[in-house]
Amino acid sequence: MGSSATLCVALFLLLPPLLLQQARGKPPLGGCDFFQGKWVADASYPLYDASTCPFVQKEFDCLGNGRSDKLYLSYRWQPSGCLLPRFNGEEFLRQLRGKSIMFVGDSLSLNQWQSLTCMLHKFAPSANYTLTTVGGLSNFTFMEHGLKIMFLRKVFIVDIIDTKMGRVLKLNSIDSQKMWEGIDVLIFNSWHWWLHAGRKQPWDLIEDGKSTYKDMNRLVAFEKGLRTWAKWVDKSVDPSRIKVFFQGVSPDHSDGKLWGEIGGTCGGKTRLLDGLEYSGGPHPAEQAVERVLQGMSKPVYLLNITTLSQLRVDGHPSVYGSGGHRGMDCSHWCLAGVPDTWNEFLYAALLPNNKHHF
Repeated sequence: MGSSATLCVALFLLLPPLLLQQARGKPPLGGCDFFQGKWVADASYPLYDASTCPFVQKEFDCLGNGRSDKLYLSYRWQPSGCLLPRFNGEEFLRQLRGKSIMFVGDSLSLNQWQSLTCMLHKFAPSANYTLTTVGGLSNFTFMEHGLKIMFLRKVFIVDIIDTKMGRVLKLNSIDSQKMWEGIDVLIFNSWHWWLHAGRKQPWDLIEDGKSTYKDMNRLVAFEKGLRTWAKWVDKSVDPSRIKVFFQGVSPDHSDGKLWGEIGGTCGGKTRLLDGLEYSGGPHPAEQAVERVLQGMSKPVYLLNITTLSQLRVDGHPSVYGSGGHRGMDCSHWCLAGVPDTWNEFLYAALLPNNKHHF
């Protein structure tokens, strides 16, 4: 039958039934699960130098903000039993010529969007591009390739409406779908803003059906909002034309007790966590995402980034965020860094040998 790696690749080449297992949060049936594996040192990484990416945002440019250690840049994700295809920007640009890609979500979507544009700029540094931001929509276009890579800031995916009673988070409303109609590849993300309280909370009331609440369990609210999004996908998306991804839940490393370090944070961490598994266990929000995807009729590919990112306590800006030494950031990620691997997953799902794409 051949080597296990050959078998893994062969099974991954199977058509939609296998991919649907991956899409709904289940491991492929006997196939290769890209999201199970380990981080290995690789001197050929990172895939780009943030100092040569002219549009990388300051809050993600950790080296530019004074971070001196560089070990965190030189890790590669190695799946168990197969190889994750190395990102090839020329192939990406060629295969997605004339297409549109949109990241929809919060600043973790911004993190991944910035990563992808920097990765592509590395492969085509002389290519003409435009970068515009209007309201919550940023649009990066490679002119010669006709490729648009966009970021839409929509932190809950569902709607917030201003009313006489105040700002209402409507768990059953998703009118902003008009913003992403006609896009070829959609990558959604949400979670971190569902936890905000006090002055950072952008809503005053929560509406669920015909009932309105001052507050509710945030994980419950998150899952209700996701189910509204899932209903929209099942009703409105034509899978033969539109590819839908969910980014997965990016972990926060602000509470060291989750990995056995009482009082610890990501601050000062220069190495990833030991071991192949995160001692804090599964992320409840990621489990909610998987529950929702399992109940969908249309294929949504889950970029299951949570577990592998949980090990990367070293990859956050910490005090080297915007301007440097202005607070502890254990939520976002340095660029270059961990989101580049997320985009290697996206690349593998979109462009696997141009024969069996998602």
